[in-house]
Amino acid sequence: MADDTKREVLFEARMPIYPRSVKGRFRRIKWAILALAYGVYFLLPWLRWERPGGIDQAVLFDIQARKFYLFNLTVYPQDIFWLAGILVIAAILLFFVTGVAGRVFCGYFCFQTLWTDVFILIERIVQGERPARIRLDKMPWGPYKFVRKGLTHLLWLLVAFATGLTFVLYWGDAPTLLRQFFTGEAPFPAYATAIFLTATTYVMAGLAREQVCTYMCPYARFQSIMFDTDTKIVAYEQARGEGKNGRAKLGKGRKQLDERHAQGLGDCIDCGFCVQVCPMGIDIRNGLQMQCTSCALCIDACDNIMDSLGWPRGLIRYTSEAEQKGGKARFWKPKTIGYGLVLLASIVLLVWSVASRSELSVAARQVRQPLYVVLSNGDIQNSYDIKLNNKSDRPMKIRITQQGLDGAVLDMGRIRHITLSPGQRLQVHVKVRMRRSAHGGQIPFDFIIQPVGRKDLKARHVREYFSMPGGDR
Repeated sequence: MADDTKREVLFEARMPIYPRSVKGRFRRIKWAILALAYGVYFLLPWLRWERPGGIDQAVLFDIQARKFYLFNLTVYPQDIFWLAGILVIAAILLFFVTGVAGRVFCGYFCFQTLWTDVFILIERIVQGERPARIRLDKMPWGPYKFVRKGLTHLLWLLVAFATGLTFVLYWGDAPTLLRQFFTGEAPFPAYATAIFLTATTYVMAGLAREQVCTYMCPYARFQSIMFDTDTKIVAYEQARGEGKNGRAKLGKGRKQLDERHAQGLGDCIDCGFCVQVCPMGIDIRNGLQMQCTSCALCIDACDNIMDSLGWPRGLIRYTSEAEQKGGKARFWKPKTIGYGLVLLASIVLLVWSVASRSELSVAARQVRQPLYVVLSNGDIQNSYDIKLNNKSDRPMKIRITQQGLDGAVLDMGRIRHITLSPGQRLQVHVKVRMRRSAHGGQIPFDFIIQPVGRKDLKARHVREYFSMPGGDR
């Protein structure tokens, strides 16, 4: 192959982005959400919550005991369908919000956004504002650059480690697990999880940043199909900003609005502030782009410039395609109503399921091999396995009787009452015998499982069948 043969470039190296700080209403909202999210995430494992059984931690995912604690709610493996319900609600909520307000989840609530904001703040504190960071990257390596860069990455690693360690603390008693972690007594999964999350947080929020949103997150690829002409987006008002003859910087004869308008110039002074504050490195003046996360920092930047000039705000603002064309954005439309109704129904169903869950779970199954036994005195005996699950945080005494078989005897051996510890599951083997009937087949009856001394819990009736010779179920 000749040396002058041109090769097609299939990969473009990442262009460094140096987001500039900005003040404004949307930046304040983002700081408030970040403070709330960090406060909940880092402090929740340390919130104590007294309960009769289990560890006194408000939120605890106890894998060893196979149950999760969420304040007063104890979740067991058989309640896994609740997780499915939460995921369905989260997906529908995302579709609903995206259709109405665009990618506000990405701009304000996504973990990637929240952690990247903190990492950029650390970088700004250690290395300086945007021009200082650019100069630092361009200068040759020396003591000054080494200290600034090294301290930045060290603080990133500390935040990443705190993130990974805090996640681990949700899976055990936080004070005990923290002591075990630093004394080498914690289980191996605790160390593996902390190291893995430290590495991924450091890479995602410190090194990859906007590339995660652009190339790794699938939401950036399919979110546009949920947009319509009424969806709120961050947009640049092209007609006002460009005028007839485009935008132009401030200069002699171009410092007042009437002077600019007389020359056919737009209100945009081409300061580039909106581009400099964008964490994705895009120019919102080029129109809506896949990379835009609707963080609205460009709105704050532009509003600050307009305020300093005494010109009207809103050159960049939250708007919709319908509003840009002079119409009004519709909220009540079939898609929004449909998403809203499904979302409301899903939430109601999940809340009802949680609120109506009984503290006692019961199931019964007839032993079918053999289906029945003929005793020496001619009586017929059937055997059953009854599964009991105490889903409460206190002991529960159970009495089992039967109803519907006249003259039948329920044999539980020497057991009169069954006491279940908090969260205990137990299988009880019982026998039912009665005189042989002239008619064979299946006789329906009910096991009655009655919590003793608990007026707040109703007796559970479980339908079963007694098998007589002459017929099979």
